[in-house]
Amino acid sequence: MADDTRLRILRVAGPIFAENGYEGTTIREICAAADVNVASVNYHFGGKETLYVETVAHAYGERLQRVPPAAWSPEATPAEQLHAFVTTILKRCLGEGDVGWESRLLMREMLEPTDACRMVIGEYVRPQWNQLAQILDRLLPADTEEHVRQQIAFSIVGQCVYYRMANELVLMLIGGDWQSDPYSIERLAQHITQFSLAGIHGFADPGKQPNLRQADRVPHAVMANDIH
Repeated sequence: MADDTRLRILRVAGPIFAENGYEGTTIREICAAADVNVASVNYHFGGKETLYVETVAHAYGERLQRVPPAAWSPEATPAEQLHAFVTTILKRCLGEGDVGWESRLLMREMLEPTDACRMVIGEYVRPQWNQLAQILDRLLPADTEEHVRQQIAFSIVGQCVYYRMANELVLMLIGGDWQSDPYSIERLAQHITQFSLAGIHGFADPGKQPNLRQADRVPHAVMANDIH
């Protein structure tokens, strides 16, 4: 019974924290929604801060269970690894057409980290960051400066999370259902991967980088054929 009450509080607290944030949520609001008294939160969690930390950790666990870390066969090329990585990030951000409270709460924490959750978010983000860094190690020349590697990684992740962060803006700009076929996770993953590979190849071969003072239009180029 105690475990049931604890889990019910966690599940009720999640959507409320995701909507209102830590500061904008009260224990009384959560308890009313969970149909428990305020003392139950103190008994099971010791207070609002611990409840929030455990709610974020619960969201993290749920997302990992639904969308496991990107994986590939030993024979996978770096481009195929990047495609798998991008697909995983998009699935975590967008879900299968339904963005749950877990994704919204984790996104809020990434945009506005609280002191209480830095460790939890570090555990969620750092493994993905390291995985992407290892992929880029295989795609970029060994002498690529660290800050360039980091900026490329941020650019790749930024393309993925934009569709979640700017969901309403995307709808206003393109109209209709942006998760229709042209904007499906599969098509977005293909586009982001190809676009990123083209940029990475430019860094790898300085001769391919456009002259910003001269080029009015980027010459036609063959799209990346490294992924299938």
